[in-house]
Order: sequence, then structure tokens, then C-alpha cells
Amino acid sequence: MSEAPQAAPIHLKLVAILGFLWNAIGCFDYVMTQTKNEGYLKDFTQEQLDFFYSQPAWVVAAWATAVFAGLFASLLLFLRKKLAVPLFVVSLLTMASTAVQSYFIRDGFNVMGSAGAIFTAIIFVFAVFLVMYSRAQATRGVLH
Repeated sequence: MSEAPQAAPIHLKLVAILGFLWNAIGCFDYVMTQTKNEGYLKDFTQEQLDFFYSQPAWVVAAWATAVFAGLFASLLLFLRKKLAVPLFVVSLLTMASTAVQSYFIRDGFNVMGSAGAIFTAIIFVFAVFLVMYSRAQATRGVLH
């Protein structure tokens, strides 16, 4: 006989919804950037646009993987599925790989400025939180 899943804490749905909205913004940013939407990109300098569009294909693929895996993982968290955990890990690792490429291998600090680096750090912290939170919920038996 299998044990019944633990009752979901009240904060689970809140975290899942916030994670979904956060990652939806990331997906929107990815789509607008990749489709070169002029209205969306109007506040970026030409140097920044050149930086975005000269990224290697693997970075673009990793960015897509990061945001869409995070979006899907948030939906799975809402549905209390354990598959959310490895998808959040994939999202974190692919996001981290794009940040390393942009800021440490390329000249992202000079091109994007400190605001870009700070925002990337915020994204990283939230991604780590989602991994830790989902793992904790899986360990507690809330996810099945």
C-alpha cells in the first residue's frame, strides 16, 4: 500500500503561481528578444543588441531551456508533481551556464552594466530558491 500524499501547505500554491509568473516573464523576454521585437527592445543600446544577437547558438538554446523548463516546473509544482524538482534543476543549471558565458567568458559586465549583473543575480537567487523549495516539498511527501 502506498501512503497518501501529505497535505499541501498553503504557501505551495503561492510559490508555484509566483514561479509561473516569474518564468512567464522570462519566456516573454526570450520570445521578444529572439523575434527582435522593436517596441520591446527600444531601450537597449546598439551595443547591447549586438551582444544579444552574437551569442552562440548553445547559449540561446540554454536560455530557452532555462525559462521554459522553469515555467513548466512551476506548473508541475502547482499540480504537486515530483517532476518539478529536476526541471527546476535543469532551469537553474542552464540559466547559470548562460550567465557564466555572458558575464565571465564574454564582456557582459561592460556591455550590460551593473544593473544587468544585479538582475541576473536576482534571477539566480530565485532559481536556487525554487530548487530548494521544490526539493523540500518532495522530501516532505507533498509532491507525488
